[in-house]
Amino acid sequence: MLYLWIKALHVISVIAWMAGLLYLPRLFVYHTQAAPGSEASETFKVMERRLLRAIMNPAMIASYLFGGTMIALDLSIFQQGGWLHAKLLFVALLTVSHMMMARWRREFAEDRNQHSQRFYRVANEVPTLLMIGIVIFVIVKPF
Repeated sequence: MLYLWIKALHVISVIAWMAGLLYLPRLFVYHTQAAPGSEASETFKVMERRLLRAIMNPAMIASYLFGGTMIALDLSIFQQGGWLHAKLLFVALLTVSHMMMARWRREFAEDRNQHSQRFYRVANEVPTLLMIGIVIFVIVKPF
């Protein structure tokens, strides 16, 4: 029963993390349209900081904590095929994406954004593609 509670908390934290990973780049798209120092730009800065620090960072940490706990409770999962290794690789790439977004948020906060709307629109697709891979690895277990 404990394992199922941990799994539920893992899924909840992953959903919260993904929500942030999908929303933050959209904020960046809109932020590129606001003049540095404008009221809109300052509002976006607050929204981006709160999203990253209050939702995304805690959700990422919780995802790692609950996922790691599930693995620790059943180490035999590593012997069930390569799907878990592939999933963990995609989770690592999702974490890199998270870190890149944190860097871009910092650049916006310092009025140093160098990227276009199009760049952030493309960046917005990366977490989606990684999430699709992760779900397929976990549910289908193709190898």
